[in-house]
Amino acid sequence: MANSKKVLLTGGAGYIGSHTAVQLIQQGFELILVDDLSRSELRIIEGVEKITNQRVSFHQGDCSNSAFLDSVFETNQIDSVIHFAAYKSVNESVQQPLLYYQNNVGSMTTLLKAMEKFHVNEIIFSSSCTVYGEPDRIPVNESAPFKKAESPYGATKQMCERILEDCIQANKELRSVSLRYFNPVGAHPSAQIGELPIGTPSNLVPYVTQTAAGIRQKLTVFGNDYNTPDGSCMRDFIHVVDLAKAHVMALQKVEALENRGEVFNLGTGIGVTVLDLVKRFVKTTGIPLNYEVGPRRAGDVEKIYADPAKAANILGWRTQLSLEDSLLHAWQWEKQIRGIK
Repeated sequence: MANSKKVLLTGGAGYIGSHTAVQLIQQGFELILVDDLSRSELRIIEGVEKITNQRVSFHQGDCSNSAFLDSVFETNQIDSVIHFAAYKSVNESVQQPLLYYQNNVGSMTTLLKAMEKFHVNEIIFSSSCTVYGEPDRIPVNESAPFKKAESPYGATKQMCERILEDCIQANKELRSVSLRYFNPVGAHPSAQIGELPIGTPSNLVPYVTQTAAGIRQKLTVFGNDYNTPDGSCMRDFIHVVDLAKAHVMALQKVEALENRGEVFNLGTGIGVTVLDLVKRFVKTTGIPLNYEVGPRRAGDVEKIYADPAKAANILGWRTQLSLEDSLLHAWQWEKQIRGIK
């Protein structure tokens, strides 16, 4: 089934970008992938090509570089953009805030300028539940106010959403959908693509799988004195393939949405603690895990999970894969990249 839209994916070699690329290709969209490969590798693009059995149009470069982006827009008739290109570690952002403001906010403004110049009026933005800060009520729905961000990473996502709002006010042709991800986990069931952290993982599940594979000596669970059932932080873990499918639905419906600037939570609606996830990994894979409890970590929110009703009602999107699926697929991916039988 062919779709006429030609779609630019910034950060297309990244974790969520690559999984979305697979879903879009399978739905017949024509794609242009852009990535500077600072946080990914070419093998991810090769994995997308293996899964889809199609060559992918790929341009290596930095989305903060206007000359580079202009050249991509000039040589391709782009209809829509999905903007993934951003650094995503809460912990790293606390240590290197300027890196995050420059990259995450800078790439957004440069991209929007290029879109304006080349008359491209549809953007799906990769946002985050960190925009809510420490929420007053959970589950969180889209009407919850932005609280003070707990990290520079969260602040960059708030700023980028604000920039989109302002641009929509100024440009009556522009349409945007911000997808606020909760905690993406897992890998493609084929084990051809998955999360590929460069250096020490900042996200929980790759740290779990690397510990299980013997790459890391042990996993540290940050804090056991939070107001949750077992004292560890509570999150909403969503399979990356479910997340990717939401981008396809957003792209298919963006023209028809009542609001030109729309936002959706993408989560399961189920809160799971870090310690519970660790136990479920051991149970699902049968692999023992060496872990210890350490002190709380700066920038971590105590508990957050989604009310995903709006995405279900308007986009027709619901999660289909379980946490156990996510953990099994993440482990299969880890084994594949490590050559573990």
